Amino acid sequence: MEGMDTTHSPSLTGNTCTIQHNPTDRHNINEISGSTTIDMLKDCCNNKLVKTSDKHAKFLLENLNLLRKQKELCDVILIVGQNKIPAHRAVLSACSPYFKAMFTGELAESRQTEIVIRDIDVYAMELLIEYCYTSRIVVDEKNVQMLLPAACILQIEEVQITCCEFLQKQLDPTNCLGIRAFADTHSCRELLRIADRYAQQHFIDVKESEEFLFLPINQLIDIISSDELNMTSEEDVFNAVMQWVSCDVQQRKQYLPTILENVRFPLMSARFLVNTVSSDPLIRADQKCRDLVDEAKDYLLLPQERLNMQGPRTRRRKPIKSSEVLFAVGGWCSGDAIASVEMFDPTTNEWRAVSPMSKRRCGVGVSVLNNLLYAVGGHDGVSYLNSVERFDPQTNQWSNDVAPTSSCRTSVGVAVLDGCLFAVGGQDGISCLNLVEKYDPSTQRWSRITSMGTKRLGVAVAVLDGYLYATGDHLFVFGS
Repeated sequence: MEGMDTTHSPSLTGNTCTIQHNPTDRHNINEISGSTTIDMLKDCCNNKLVKTSDKHAKFLLENLNLLRKQKELCDVILIVGQNKIPAHRAVLSACSPYFKAMFTGELAESRQTEIVIRDIDVYAMELLIEYCYTSRIVVDEKNVQMLLPAACILQIEEVQITCCEFLQKQLDPTNCLGIRAFADTHSCRELLRIADRYAQQHFIDVKESEEFLFLPINQLIDIISSDELNMTSEEDVFNAVMQWVSCDVQQRKQYLPTILENVRFPLMSARFLVNTVSSDPLIRADQKCRDLVDEAKDYLLLPQERLNMQGPRTRRRKPIKSSEVLFAVGGWCSGDAIASVEMFDPTTNEWRAVSPMSKRRCGVGVSVLNNLLYAVGGHDGVSYLNSVERFDPQTNQWSNDVAPTSSCRTSVGVAVLDGCLFAVGGQDGISCLNLVEKYDPSTQRWSRITSMGTKRLGVAVAVLDGYLYATGDHLFVFGS
């Protein structure tokens, strides 16, 4: 730019600046003239625009994935079974501590371009490589049993967590023991804890499952020894153990004394202890089993000595029930209707926010039907609503696939009777209402039933002995 004159160019400060370049002077490349030039440059430097793009990460991943699919700039090939999967070491190392250790350490693989991966299913590997490049993973019943072990080996923690969350949602009495064993095998501690607690809480149903009959002895003992085991009586535990033994008597009878040490015979009724336990051929044939029965008889026959006979088998179980929680739904805050929802858990004595409703609602009516929370009507700050939303606490999601009520109203009372949802009274912006509607979840329809004898605003409703009570300035009773 030798001899370039910028005096006619506009400047940020309103002053002028001349920059000259003398090619013969390498030590003084730029000469700045003008009394205000230095000040102007300082001012220019202080005017900054800093931007962090929210599109960059997505753009980067998309193009890295495109390079992988086109096999461009790939510097490693993973051989899984008969498949060859091209990839970039940097991407794999960034997503997986397993690959980072492989490529950055002194292992032979750090110098190889083709690496054989063992003990991982090829389909699971393809899913995980896709996740590394896209941040997206789909877990379902077909792939979770191969995907979780692979994610554990590669130490891709977020996929492990997603797999465990999926399995948690699948828990039921017929599969919880299998999921528990699966979690134990792959060191998924949180899933193991949840599956274990589920099995204890639903023991009455779990003991009837096929999985229970094939439990390893150590897992059987873990379950029946728990203080938190939920059962009707200790007799249930004994019957479950004998059912397990009867599945393979010749092989399992040797374990009976060890297992029965965890059954609390002193807490059984004397009648059951004598007529059922003592008379069982397997019990009578084993001295250690007979000793356990005699210990229980002494406890029952000598109440004055029980203080000196306390032990693990005399301690009553204290099962942990699924705790009930309290919801605060919608309302009015800072001069407007709100959509926020909070949940109070009495076991932790804490409130926490859950997913908000799709609409702002004040004066909303709420009730629980089939473990789902329904939000009916209300006012969004502009208009009266007849829409209904339903919240599933298991998924922390609201759905709008519930039919609306026939009328728009707020301050509506809602309750559940005979497996149906009732919306009672309220007001529609013109007048108070006495109309009552019933929602049947089996047909997914609302229908009007007999109206109340009195119009009621802000009505409180409750159910007692098969009757729906609506209370306000007056009392009206509707019989089921």
